Amino acid sequence: MPDILTENAFDADIDIDCLVIGGGAAGMTAALAANDRGLSVLVAEREDRLSGSTALSSGLIPAAETLAQKRQDILDSKEIFFADIMAKNKNMADAKHVKLCIEQVTKAIDWLEVEHDIPFKVLDSFLYPSHSSYRMHAVPETTGAALIQRLENAANQRKILISCNLKITDLVRTNNNKIIGSKGIRPDGKEETVRARSVILACNGYGGNPELIEKHIPEMSDALYFGHSGNQGEALLWGEKLDCKLVDLTGYQGHGSVAHPHGILITWGLMMEGGIQVNVEGKRFSNEHEGYSEQAVKVLAQPEQVAFNIFDERLLEIGREFEDFRNAETAKAIIPADSIKELSDKLDLPFQNISETFEYCKDQAEKGAPDKFGRVFSLEKLLKPPFFAVKVTGTLFHTQGGLAIDEKARVIKNDGSVIQGLFACGGAVCGVSGPDVSGYLSGNGLLTAIGLGYLAGHEA
Repeated sequence: MPDILTENAFDADIDIDCLVIGGGAAGMTAALAANDRGLSVLVAEREDRLSGSTALSSGLIPAAETLAQKRQDILDSKEIFFADIMAKNKNMADAKHVKLCIEQVTKAIDWLEVEHDIPFKVLDSFLYPSHSSYRMHAVPETTGAALIQRLENAANQRKILISCNLKITDLVRTNNNKIIGSKGIRPDGKEETVRARSVILACNGYGGNPELIEKHIPEMSDALYFGHSGNQGEALLWGEKLDCKLVDLTGYQGHGSVAHPHGILITWGLMMEGGIQVNVEGKRFSNEHEGYSEQAVKVLAQPEQVAFNIFDERLLEIGREFEDFRNAETAKAIIPADSIKELSDKLDLPFQNISETFEYCKDQAEKGAPDKFGRVFSLEKLLKPPFFAVKVTGTLFHTQGGLAIDEKARVIKNDGSVIQGLFACGGAVCGVSGPDVSGYLSGNGLLTAIGLGYLAGHEA
C-alpha cells in the first residue's frame, strides 16, 4: 500500500531537482518541460519500458489555435473548444480548470514541435463526436505508441535520466509537510531512495485497481480494462493520506469499440462517417454519434456484452489511416460480406432483423429527420455493399477523477492550501469530463496529460 513517510532528513541513493513518477505522455512531457527550465530530472517508471495508457490509445491530442491547425488552414478557437468540452460534460466540470487545460495544451503542442522536433498533423477526414472543429493532433504514425517513442527520443537527446523497473512505493515529507523525495523498489526487492526538490505525480489514475473501481465506478467493475496495468491509483491513495482535495472520482473514459476477443481499438470515426452498431439480435440500440465513452456502457448492456460495427468500403479506407485498424485487419478481426444476407450468415445475425435495420436507416435518411435514438442519417453516407464488420465490446480506458490542482499544477489540500514540493498532471489529476462517463469528450485524457504535464514541469 502506497504510504507517506515523515523524515526531515534521509540518506538518498539519488539527489535530483525534479522526480517525475510515471513515464507516460504526462510524465515525459513534464520531464522535458522541467529540463527546459534547467532542472536535473529523473523519470521513475514502474514497468520495464515507457508506455502508460498513452501507448494503448490512438495518441490523439485535442487543442485549438495551434501551429498545426494554422498550417492546415483550420479555423478554430479556444473559446469554441471550451464550449464543446462544457457542453459534453453538461457544465459539471470546473470551468476555471477546463480553461487552464485548454491554454496549456496549445502551448505544449507548439513547444513540442518547435523545441523538441515532434511534428504534429491535425486529422481532418472526419469530426470526432461533439467536436465542432478539426482539432485532433497526432504524430505522423497516428498511434499513442509512436507519441511515447518520440517523447522518449526527445528526452534521450536532452540526457534526461529515465529509470524503468523502479516502482515508487512511498512519498517522503518533512514535519511541516513539504514533499522531499520518495522511496521505491526494484523487481529484485532492492530498495532505492530519491531526494528531490520537487515531485511530479504523473502516474495516471486507478483503472487497474479493481478495489478502487468497485468503490468509485461499480458499473465498470466487470468490464474489460483496456488501460495500462500500472494505473493502480497511487496518486489517489497518497492524496487521501495527505488530506488532498479529490474531485469527480466517478468520472471515467470508456470505449464502445474494442475488437473482441482481439483487444484492438477500432476507430470511432467509422461510426461518425456512416457506420452503425448492432447487437447479436441484429438491432441498433443507440445513437452512435453521441460518443464512444458512454457507448461502452451501452454495449456492455447488450446480450453477451458485445456488438458489431458495420461499415462499407468507403469507411474501410478511413479505418486504414490508423495503425490499430490495420492491425485488426492483419488479425482477421474485420469480416467482409458482399450482401446483407452474407453479413447475416457470417455474423450469425437474424436476417430479418438486420435487413429491417438497414431499411430503417435508409427510410430515416430519406426523411431527413432524427431516428428514434436521435441520430440523423445522411443519404450520401448510407452504407453500400460490400460490407465489413468487426465484433466489439465495451471497455474501461482510464479514470477521469483525481487530485485537485491550482493554476501552477500544485496539489491542493481540503483546506485550500497547497502541498509544498508536490505537483500533479495527467490522469493523476481531476480531468475536464465531470463526474459521469458521458462527459468525456474525445481526447480529454491526452489533453490533460500533455497540457498539464507541460504546466507541472514548467512550474516545478
